[in-house]
Amino acid sequence: MKFLAITLIVHAPDPVTGEQKSTTDRFREVVDNALLAERLGFDGFGVGERHERPFISSSPPVVLSHVAALTSAIRLFTAVTTLSLLDPVRAHEDYATLDHLSGGRLELIIGKGNGAAQRELFHVTPEDQWERNAESYELFRQLWRQDRVTASPRFRPELNRAEVWPRPLQQPIRVWHGSATSRESVDLAARYGDPLFSANVTNPIEPYAELVRYYRQRWAEYGHDPATAVVGAGTAGYYAARRSQDAVAAYRPVFEGQLAFQRRLGLEPVFATLEDFVERSSALIGSPQQVIEKVHRYHRQLGHSVMHLHADAGGLTDAQHRESLELFQSDIAPVLRREIPDPPWPWGPVVPEPVSAVREG
Repeated sequence: MKFLAITLIVHAPDPVTGEQKSTTDRFREVVDNALLAERLGFDGFGVGERHERPFISSSPPVVLSHVAALTSAIRLFTAVTTLSLLDPVRAHEDYATLDHLSGGRLELIIGKGNGAAQRELFHVTPEDQWERNAESYELFRQLWRQDRVTASPRFRPELNRAEVWPRPLQQPIRVWHGSATSRESVDLAARYGDPLFSANVTNPIEPYAELVRYYRQRWAEYGHDPATAVVGAGTAGYYAARRSQDAVAAYRPVFEGQLAFQRRLGLEPVFATLEDFVERSSALIGSPQQVIEKVHRYHRQLGHSVMHLHADAGGLTDAQHRESLELFQSDIAPVLRREIPDPPWPWGPVVPEPVSAVREG
């Protein structure tokens, strides 16, 4: 199993202390967390994309380029790239550039995006966002693979033998499809033989597991080998301590602060108590053994081989956050790496095999 640390770069008051960092300090914190993730041995670091409050993650290529310059091994993910809002030509230029700057460490997780404010900002409607997402992905996919592209898309001007530079390093780049609530993204992933990343955060596991089952069904119906279908999954929170009682006690003020924040936004919480959150959500709160057992419980339903944890402290103190991630890597990750298989591909740049020279007889 592989492990990612991701951030949506929420810029809001700390749910426990009420203090809010400056924008500059919040970006510095993101970079520091990326460096910590690489130092601790995480396999990937992901940055989300949102274009509305309370997020400042509107430019993942810029953030990931900075992280790429300061790291050497960790793979860099978008979580997610909102292709329904973007011009696929411009997105290709940004990410092909980042692909080179990172030495082929880039992987994309794409999705239509969430939030009414960002839809209004880009003049995207709920009725056309899925069509925009599919069209943008299909065009992005062509641009990545072909030197010249001719296309007549609906949502951007046509292309006539267009060349888009730079040409990317990875050929092709690996693209995951983010899945939260709808079958459209699941079907798109299965159609193209791409991996699926289940959000697996807001609700209990059942709706996510249903979408994963649908993905595997459609994967086979599109003619792909069922053994090669790959699923990643998120987690709603993480805090581990040697004793489960200590983990729950430390996380309680974090949960209560997040609960209050949701209610201020007018959201009705899905899990009204910490005990319910620990039991029925994907959050990993408890002793190392409890975390391992819960990941296995989810794996039985999702069959995932990649999992993300939140890169941000999110209400924990810096010391609690660091110590908990250290415990994850020392006591939890090694067990899960042994017991749950990795994705069936090398965890590195996707590059074509060199063509062997043919000797003349």
